[in-house]
Parts: sequence; C-alpha cells; structure tokens
Amino acid sequence: MTPAVFAEPAILAVAPNGARKTKQDHAALPMSCEEIAAAALACRDAGASLLHLHVRDDNGAHTLDVDAYRKAIDAVRRAVGDTLIIQITTEAVGFYGPAAQMATVRALEPEAASLALRELVPTAEAEEAAAGFFDWIAARRILPQYILYSTDDVRRFAELCERGIIPAWARNTLFVLGRYAMDHSSRPADLLGFLAVLEESAVPVTSWSLCAFGAGETACAVTGLALGGHARVGFENNVHLADGSVAAANDALVGAVADGAKVLGRAVADAVAAREIMSRSAQ
Repeated sequence: MTPAVFAEPAILAVAPNGARKTKQDHAALPMSCEEIAAAALACRDAGASLLHLHVRDDNGAHTLDVDAYRKAIDAVRRAVGDTLIIQITTEAVGFYGPAAQMATVRALEPEAASLALRELVPTAEAEEAAAGFFDWIAARRILPQYILYSTDDVRRFAELCERGIIPAWARNTLFVLGRYAMDHSSRPADLLGFLAVLEESAVPVTSWSLCAFGAGETACAVTGLALGGHARVGFENNVHLADGSVAAANDALVGAVADGAKVLGRAVADAVAAREIMSRSAQ
C-alpha cells in the first residue's frame, strides 16, 4: 500500500535512444524497431510505464516520418501490448517546424505525445495555430506532455494556461534539467527553480515530471519522486549509473530509479495507473 505521504504512485518513463546518439555512444542503444521493442519490454519489466519514442530513418537519423513511427509502434505493441504508454516525440532537432511537428501528431493520433513549448509556440504569432492544435489533442484524449527547458519556459507555460491557449485537460509537464549547463550535466538542486516558478504561478497542472542530463540522472530522478513528481530516464540523456559506471542497457537505469522509489516507500505506477494520472484535468 502506498504510504499516505505519497498521494499517487510514481510514473517511470524511459527514453531509450533520443534523436542524436548512435551505437558509437553505446552498443546497446536501440535504433531498429526490433531493438526498440526489446528495450521497451525489458524496461517495462524493470518498472517503466511509459516509453518516450524516437524513430530513425534508414540512415539512422532522427525523423518524424509517420510510417516509421507506425512500424515502431506496431513492434512495441507486439512486445508489450498495452502495458506501456507509447509517447511519440515531436522534437524538432533543427529539422522540423511547428506545422510539420503538429502534422505528425494529427496523422498518427498516438496515445501520447511530448510537445516542446518553445518549439511549437516560438512566437506570439504561433499562438493561434498552437491553441487549435492543443484543443484538438484534448478532444481526442491524446495525452500531452509539455516539455519545459528552463524557468522562463515554465513562466510561458503558466501564461499560456492562464490565457486558455493550453487547455486544462491533461496538463502534464516535463522539466529538463542540465540541458544548457556548461558541463551538460544536472544536479538535484536544479529542480528547485522549476518547482518554485510553478508554485509562484499558481497554475494547476495534472502532473509534473523531470528528466536530467548526465550521471546525475538517477539522483535527480529519485529526488523528483521524493518531492511527489515523476521521472524519465534513459540513454537519450545519460548512459551512466549513479556510481559512474556505464549501464549495460536502458532497463538498468529504470531499475535504479525503481529501487529508489522502494527506499522512499513510494509505489511505482503500472500503465493503468499512469494513464489515470496523466488523463485528468488540472484542478
């Protein structure tokens, strides 16, 4: 039973490959559909309830191609059924603009999608199209997760919520720690600024989560869980365990955070619980 100090179980997400890394970065980095599906199964068994999915083209480069996504999603579903939420990324990686990013989501109608606020709403002129897109997502009950890279992003998110551009349904947020640090790494204290700005804004959210760059990933993730949030780990941002050794595979990173949740006395969510948490309107 989850102790009263934690109102809900922790959602552990895994980002097994990202947009830029290759097998030169880690031999076990999954790139093909079959490799992604195998990693998804292992991470599910280690405690993950959400897969943050990137796909690659025939040359191993990042793509938002709809057919490539469908092939990967089908492979993962064959491996894990509905026991993982599959969240597609809309990450631009310098190649895609808002229209193309939104078009991929509209064509796929996935269960979940990550949406970088600074990419999809880069200017005031982009707000009208973004508002229509966010309303479309809410109408189809696609689970959004708004990616926030800085405290300024949190302030912008709060403003867009207050103005109704971001609807109240499923306001899931992800704080990215360490992306712009000089050493490209993160520390647990980095989370505090994000939470302070969110609290100051008084804008309600459905859930908040974090991901973190570098070997501090596990410490940051467990800190987030201790403060009532959720966490995403994986080779996209980090390949090291807390002791500095290289993880054998993505499931080792998931398992380390799941072990941290046990120390905290916090239950780990399965996909059923994660869907319930992420599909609420912000109160």
